[in-house]
Amino acid sequence: MMSLAIDNLGTLWMWGNCPLESSSSEGGFSLVSSFTPTPVWDFHGHTVVKVACGNEHVVALVTAGETYKGEDLICFSWGSNNHGQLGLGDKENRNRPEIVEDFNEDSIFAVYEVACGAFHTALLTHKKRPSETLESMCWTFGLGENGQLGHGTTQSASSPETVKELPQYVYLISVDCGLFHTSIVSSAGDVWSWGMEKGLGLCPDASFTGTDAGDAISPLQILCNGSNGSKFQEPVQVVCGAAHTVLVANDGYKLWSWGRGRSGVLGNGKTIDCFSPTVVLWPPLTEDFKQEELNAVGEGDRIAEENSKGVTKTEKALSSAIEETKILQSKLAVMERYAGILHGSIFGKPLEEQDIPISLQNSGIHDIGKEWDRMLESADPAKLVRLEKFYQKMLEGVKEKLLKKRIQELVKECLSSTINKV
Repeated sequence: MMSLAIDNLGTLWMWGNCPLESSSSEGGFSLVSSFTPTPVWDFHGHTVVKVACGNEHVVALVTAGETYKGEDLICFSWGSNNHGQLGLGDKENRNRPEIVEDFNEDSIFAVYEVACGAFHTALLTHKKRPSETLESMCWTFGLGENGQLGHGTTQSASSPETVKELPQYVYLISVDCGLFHTSIVSSAGDVWSWGMEKGLGLCPDASFTGTDAGDAISPLQILCNGSNGSKFQEPVQVVCGAAHTVLVANDGYKLWSWGRGRSGVLGNGKTIDCFSPTVVLWPPLTEDFKQEELNAVGEGDRIAEENSKGVTKTEKALSSAIEETKILQSKLAVMERYAGILHGSIFGKPLEEQDIPISLQNSGIHDIGKEWDRMLESADPAKLVRLEKFYQKMLEGVKEKLLKKRIQELVKECLSSTINKV
């Protein structure tokens, strides 16, 4: 395993088990352990813009000159190449960076994104200007036995090949690789995945509950199950873990996840595998509240219609009480999600029934304020510091001042409503 970083001057640093030139008399390729960051001097005088690494290989996008001008990136690769994951047309290992000739300085394609799986690589390109369209292509190479290349076969490839079954005339904004799967998202909000276990990246021992289990050798579209159809609104980036995928959408205010769920990596409060996107337990911000407002407006229209038909006061009162109960239940559900998030940030595990204080379990009427003060007094100071940092980070992540103010107002409103109804 290795780590890489690019500093503000565009220098690439490596540490861990890195592919470096052997110091032995025989020379050749080897992985050398480096316990401190070491610069990659091969790129001296150039700027490293993007980098990715697999188990034992590295792929970097480097400027042709000293500074980055937008479409002048050259693709370099080095390290282990036993499956052709370097894209150099052979399976010979490299201890120093070599240019992937398909994306050299004279290529008609401008490469702008790179990702690595365990033993495969994915790149995004578009045609260099002038070009009539903004269409882009995904190229993959390396190990293909689980369909992670998306070429329609399980064969490996030692040279870059395009993923042909992706739609034409789309602009791909992000790509990433798990160990044995690949995921990609377009600017329009369409997401595709391919590779192990239907492109989800799940290990073969997963108990797949859907139909037609098996590896996806060609791109499969991942559909959004939200209220806006199959597309993900305002996508930002897709990232893959070893066997799961996370999509940042709604201009950065919403996270979706799917794939292997053990250890709670999906962030949805569960530890089971998930075969379709689910919302990560992130502070719900405005969406839940907007839905409540829409429900309230719809209810107002319905009541007006009933009045015109001579509905009795008793029936109207009963209908109003039912609607208030629904709104209260909705707000309680929102607060329950917040409680789960806060509890997880302090104690490192989801909120469970046995975590509720006994005084709150056994009494239908209680002073929440007094109970909260008692809990704070008995709490571990270190855990309270964690809670404070959680809130600070949450609010720091909200860049828009008006939205931040609205979030605070909505939380206070929900808390007040919940206390008054208890």
